[in-house]
Amino acid sequence: MKAVGLYEYLPIENEDSLRNEEVETPTAEGHDLLIEVKAVSVNPVDTKQRMAKKEPEEQLRILGFDASGIVTAVGEACTFFKVGDEVYYAGDVTRNGSNAEYQLVDERLVGKKPSTLTFAEAAAMPLTAITAWESLYDRMKISHQDNGKAILIIGGAGGVGSIAIQLAKQQGLNVIATASRQETKEWCQTLGADHVVNHRQNLHEQLQEIGYKEVEYILCLADTNQHWDGMATCIKPQGTICAIVENKDMLDMQKIRAKSVIFAWEFMFTRAMFQTDDQIEQHKMLTKMSGMFERGELRHTMTKVLSPLNDNTLRQAHKQLEEGKMIGKLVIEQH
Repeated sequence: MKAVGLYEYLPIENEDSLRNEEVETPTAEGHDLLIEVKAVSVNPVDTKQRMAKKEPEEQLRILGFDASGIVTAVGEACTFFKVGDEVYYAGDVTRNGSNAEYQLVDERLVGKKPSTLTFAEAAAMPLTAITAWESLYDRMKISHQDNGKAILIIGGAGGVGSIAIQLAKQQGLNVIATASRQETKEWCQTLGADHVVNHRQNLHEQLQEIGYKEVEYILCLADTNQHWDGMATCIKPQGTICAIVENKDMLDMQKIRAKSVIFAWEFMFTRAMFQTDDQIEQHKMLTKMSGMFERGELRHTMTKVLSPLNDNTLRQAHKQLEEGKMIGKLVIEQH
């Protein structure tokens, strides 16, 4: 099968950073599905994984952690899917990814593709949707009982923010998103944000201007170090902060200690990486959200489509993400 991968961890400007290769098509065993990949989405995790190591790989490493496709074979332990099913998924960062014609994925990490979405639209959703879902419900423990409380979503126009705004509104929260450009501000508003403030300016002062002294929840989807002091000031006593971007410098926990604030990390590959007993939760999440897309309760966040799936197209996509100006999600169709 055709695949795009790497042997060396290189800057995207280097033509060897991503390469076209012919590799053996894998075989489905156990809980694995063999999926014919129809479309993939490119995420910041792809660019980070492309630069993750110094030592070269002996075998081609295939990136890609967001995809949709058709099941072509099932392992003997599979019970959720059959050949011919249309699916979407984010997969496992410790295994070969979706930048190929076929991919093996544990069925416990896979959901039924929403029938109302194209393969390209569906491929845009799994990683960001799972990250947003886990952030709100698993890490921050938000429920319908929190109706009327406020959440500040830092980085509202990105992939995760775009779905987090929608999910938070589903729970009846007052959503304050951040955006620094007119087009990103308008994007957040179209997704349902009640207010949009600028993360390049003083967050606490802006919250006060729109009538909020503090907020119960903060979801940080941007530079955690950069926004730490602002979050410590804006969070309500006994509130919860969740972050998805790793810190480069130490975080001063003393700034939130007196408020008894809960701080949680979210990394959507945790369940797959550590083979946790509850991996099946991601199958359940994607299944629930598939229904929400079909009922019109959620909208897809795809904003750009490229094709075909090859080294040149993927390098172009990585460059765009590394510029840090993407609104919504970028998808690459197989053909």
